Amino acid sequence: MTYPFLRRIAFSLAAGTAFAFATISPSQAAAKIQRLVSPGGIEAWFVQDATVPLIAMEYSFAGGSAQDPKDKAGVANLVGDLLDEGSGDLDSKTFHERLDRRAIELSFSASRDTFRGSLRMLRDNKDEAFDLLRSALTSPHFDTVDVERIRSQVISGLRRETTNPTSLASRKFLELAFGDHPYGRQTNGTLDSVPTITVADMKDYVGRVLARDTLKIAVVGDVDPAALGKLLDHTFGSLPAKANLAPVADVEAAKPPQRAFVPLDVPQTVITFGGPGVKRNDPNFMAAYVVNHILGGGGLSSRLYHEVREKRGLAYSVFESLLWMEHSAIFIGNTGTRADRAGDTIDAIETEVRRIAGEGPTQKELDEAKSYLKGSQMLALDTSSKLAQALLQYQQDKLPIDYIEKRNSIVDAVTMDDAKAAAKRLWGQGLLTVVVGRAPQAAAQPAAAPATKSN
Repeated sequence: MTYPFLRRIAFSLAAGTAFAFATISPSQAAAKIQRLVSPGGIEAWFVQDATVPLIAMEYSFAGGSAQDPKDKAGVANLVGDLLDEGSGDLDSKTFHERLDRRAIELSFSASRDTFRGSLRMLRDNKDEAFDLLRSALTSPHFDTVDVERIRSQVISGLRRETTNPTSLASRKFLELAFGDHPYGRQTNGTLDSVPTITVADMKDYVGRVLARDTLKIAVVGDVDPAALGKLLDHTFGSLPAKANLAPVADVEAAKPPQRAFVPLDVPQTVITFGGPGVKRNDPNFMAAYVVNHILGGGGLSSRLYHEVREKRGLAYSVFESLLWMEHSAIFIGNTGTRADRAGDTIDAIETEVRRIAGEGPTQKELDEAKSYLKGSQMLALDTSSKLAQALLQYQQDKLPIDYIEKRNSIVDAVTMDDAKAAAKRLWGQGLLTVVVGRAPQAAAQPAAAPATKSN
């Protein structure tokens, strides 16, 4: 993807201020969401909205970087970077000129479980936008000059990560949590794996993963259902009917407590912490989501922020979030502090984790968290693109099409007993902790687990 910055400028200039007002409330969205099936049988969740002349589409295929060969991590990521580098009868330069001329935003990315795409355009440019996407998905070039240019960019990024404490902490945490499982590998690959990836590897990935049977689509914007159905058939109809995915096993993250230390001569020590989480289809997911907001997901109002930043001044920020995947789930948090205060910071985090695991939240905390999570949904879905992204995520999470309507009642239904049980389940065992920096005292191993070291 050579010119994303220029495309963003072009899109903004062409759309003027219209996109800023492409808003739709969750209640309006819930009433308007329809399950559209094209003449060719391609399904999408669709909200028709003519407020402004824009269309946003988000879509995904199952597979993601978990489908990378074990010794070639980074294939999916490279495919995502190269699909718009020329296709059909267009070379890379001409393809991007077409996007820029019509103010079309097109991008691809890989997560661990999915290969995703995003498309935004003005209504009058929809035919060309969808046709360029069709071409990128079905006839990418993978020309040598483009492959090597993008490969060199990825390798440069990986080299930068070798001196980035946050990147090193994240990488080591996933290795600690998931070991040899595909989730333990980095989506963007390694300095050893990326140079070995061939065009044949990328073409094989495209042929195995980009197929209609795992395709999920969400569209929001100014297009009528009949026209959209034809566009979907034109864009996706010639893809293979069935994907050929390698099986990926379910995996439980490593049992806490464990700690790893990565030495790096940097002024600030980075601490990443986490442990086994709660999958999205678990009946107790919402209770975990609410209580996690209380501990570390609530920004300035969270317990960790209060204890680590406000009360002790140990770090500028500290946060924690739930991460759920198709085959596992974790919670993961991060903070940075002075090298000589890393030990105090870890102690403060562990103390607060033990406290909420043992006592649960207060009634006031629970009420305030539920109120915030219900109100914040309005902001989370306030543009066409945000709504399309949410609708795609709901499909990936196998939620019902009327989930927007039901979500607040699900939040409301979380009881104090639910919250206490979720807190004990998440944090009762302690933490997986990765420390990156100078402070040797921060690498001291808790008595319950042996030390590990990584270079």
